[in-house]
Amino acid sequence: MTPLARRAQAGLITVGGLVAVMWVVFVLDLLLGNLLVRTLGIEPRQLDGLDGVIFAPLLHGGMEHLAGNSLPLLVLGFLAFLEGARRFAVAVGTSWLASGLGTWLFGGGLTIGASGVVFGLFAYLITRGFYNRDWRQILLAVVLFAVYGSILWGVLPRLGSNISWQAHLFGALGGILAAFLLRRKRPAPGGTDRFGA
Repeated sequence: MTPLARRAQAGLITVGGLVAVMWVVFVLDLLLGNLLVRTLGIEPRQLDGLDGVIFAPLLHGGMEHLAGNSLPLLVLGFLAFLEGARRFAVAVGTSWLASGLGTWLFGGGLTIGASGVVFGLFAYLITRGFYNRDWRQILLAVVLFAVYGSILWGVLPRLGSNISWQAHLFGALGGILAAFLLRRKRPAPGGTDRFGA
């Protein structure tokens, strides 16, 4: 098995496992009468709602909400994992924390769901090619933008909507930050190595 095939297999297992955990948590929450959503969601600017920064992406308000996040998370997470487990972990972790903290600081009500992470992975995959000056990553970004680009409207507030645009916006900013942090280092001008030889 080639290294890329091994990485693809590990990516499917990892991202599939994350989505499976979300479904297990959803069923458990149903059995507990929505106790997990009520106690572990993000409550903006409330100290006892701060734990939602960690737990909220695993919680969903219904099967449609969960299904709507599952497929893009599988696709975008798998594509991010192809670059390596460490880069995937940084992209997911940065998006997860940025989305949660931004929502806790600026959100308008109880917030749950993995859409902030989805927006983060999308923004990461869209921007990393430009930081890396990699034409293959830029080409992938163009394809992803053609398929999923309309989700970017979700970073804007909409009157009468209970969807957390804050989670989307800060998740996307977290993805851009991850792309910046993980950018490939360019060799110094003149072709010298780090020892100056």
